[in-house]
Amino acid sequence: MSSGQLLKRVVVGRAKRSDRLGETLLPKRIALPVFASDTLSSVAYAPDEILLTLGLAGGALAVTRSWPVALAVVVVMVVVVASYRQNVHAYPSGGGDYEIASTNLGPRAGLTVASALIVDYVLTVAVSISSGVQNAAAAFGFLEGHEVIAGLVLIAALTAVNLRGVRESGRTFAIPTYLFMLTVLGMALVAVVRRTTGTLPQAESAGLTLAPEPGFEQLGTLAMAFLVLRAFSSGCAALTGVQAISNGVPAFRPPKSRNAASTLVLMGAVAVTLFVAMIALARWTGVQIAEDPATQLLRDGEPVGADYVQHTIMGQVSQAVFEGFPAGVFVVAVVTGLILVLAANTAFNGFPVLGSILARDGYLPSQLHTRGDRLAFSNGILLLAGAAALLITVYDASVTRLIQLYIVGVFVSFTVSQAGMVRHWNRHLGVEKDRRSRRGMLRRRALNIVGAVLSGLVLLVVVVTKFVEGAGFAIAAIAAFYLLMRAIQRHYERVRTELSVAEDDTSQQVLPSRVHAIVLVSTIHKPTLRAIAYAKATRPSSLEAITVDVDAETTAALQGEWDRRGIPVPLTALDSPYRDVTRPVVQHVKSIRTGNPRDLVVVYIPQYVLGHWWEQVLHNQSALRLRSRLIFTPGVMVASVPWQLASSEGAEEKLDRPAAGDVRRGGG
Repeated sequence: MSSGQLLKRVVVGRAKRSDRLGETLLPKRIALPVFASDTLSSVAYAPDEILLTLGLAGGALAVTRSWPVALAVVVVMVVVVASYRQNVHAYPSGGGDYEIASTNLGPRAGLTVASALIVDYVLTVAVSISSGVQNAAAAFGFLEGHEVIAGLVLIAALTAVNLRGVRESGRTFAIPTYLFMLTVLGMALVAVVRRTTGTLPQAESAGLTLAPEPGFEQLGTLAMAFLVLRAFSSGCAALTGVQAISNGVPAFRPPKSRNAASTLVLMGAVAVTLFVAMIALARWTGVQIAEDPATQLLRDGEPVGADYVQHTIMGQVSQAVFEGFPAGVFVVAVVTGLILVLAANTAFNGFPVLGSILARDGYLPSQLHTRGDRLAFSNGILLLAGAAALLITVYDASVTRLIQLYIVGVFVSFTVSQAGMVRHWNRHLGVEKDRRSRRGMLRRRALNIVGAVLSGLVLLVVVVTKFVEGAGFAIAAIAAFYLLMRAIQRHYERVRTELSVAEDDTSQQVLPSRVHAIVLVSTIHKPTLRAIAYAKATRPSSLEAITVDVDAETTAALQGEWDRRGIPVPLTALDSPYRDVTRPVVQHVKSIRTGNPRDLVVVYIPQYVLGHWWEQVLHNQSALRLRSRLIFTPGVMVASVPWQLASSEGAEEKLDRPAAGDVRRGGG
């Protein structure tokens, strides 16, 4: 086993047989942390986004409008979860929103949804990792200034875990996810008890005054409504990840649809409970949080200044609730950081499945349809990791900058898929005659209509209120992916058309009228003599050896030795006044075919095989360049005749491993 194979075995584990795919399916207790970590993690930042936005107009607005905004987010969450339960039952194949839109609204709508989901999945990883790193930097000072490096390390770790398989990643992340749920619920229960007994302390920022930002001191009715809508759109980040279960139904144990629907309801109930709890705790403890704390937060009428460190709502609430119990604060900080990092795992499970389906349909490279050694879609996992790492690097792991790009994609998919479900029920109602079944379908259609309208309104609010801040870039990215996938599809269609054979087409079965064999010669050595012997064994119509005259003395010496050895094949020297090897050979090969287009030319290229990469540097690559040029010449076939040198002994065993992509599947 080579060092590379050993490293792969340690990181990924032993390869699994295809017939063990059933062993990777998830029970509900593991599926919940696998698919719900993204939605649950939003509890750590969605309340912050609501209060930060409302705080632009001062603390009074944050107090009076935070509850209505939070309740509006909860209503949307409940409707979306209820709607997606129907998606799971109606389309359990794993295509999710993409399949629903494609089947009911056409391929363009499906591709729009797919583009939006791709953007959302990449942003999920980038935002979650960046948020987790920033929370960790607040607790561990040595990470400050190194957030990008820490984020890249975390992405590499998540990638390695997911390459081991969905079931293995679920087991790894189950404990932190459940611990986060229990910790936040426990903190809420302690807060309720302390508030009931009148012993609940105030947050560290409760004694400060939150002043409005310049320009927000006197807001009119329209401006105030716009700001509230912007806070609502920010809070809707709590809904990210809801669609992941719809896309991941194939990963569940049978009965797949029922288990997925149950997990979806459980996820929604937990997410709503935790989200409402954090909003309530923030208000009970008097948390004040600002976009620009140095100038907006006032102590005794004076700004707190740049030295003031503003902690997240989760951090301030935990310090208040667990006052006098540092261990509680520490546990909250640790599990919050973990859940924020693990939220990225939802995308690592959703994107590869979606990428596989899109690759199957010809919209993405076919390599994404291939399962890796551990039966996970390895190429999709690696692609997602690379895209997220690029975003984190470009945006310097800044949650504030990345969050503005967020949730556009997910609400595009929500809206289009719910509209697709309305069309789905309309189609079934057109043929269903049973009155009881029709009543059930009418109820389901009504729910999907509400979901489509509500999701569409949220999407409109997000685009209008956040277009300048970053939503415009997200829309541009969705459009770019749409055009890219259309281009990939056109390429595959063009190749398929060119390669297709009609039922009555016998042209490809016609034998060539003559076969001309050419052996390329640079010197007389064992590879050359083997190539000549191999060419003679094929019994061609004609056989000649050619060399390129780039040095008169060398060519004369070669011709002399050729004649002295009595090699029974004529040797032709091609003139090359500019010492180019490739062009004279290509022109000579073309000239042979000008007489009869049914003639076939086979060019035999002798080459010796080296065992070490550094040996390649010591030898020119003229054979590779010639092969690259000749394969584009119609009617020409290129045959490499290898001669293995001693250094290559055993190299085939080092390379004896499954190849990536379609090589494993035998596709093109």
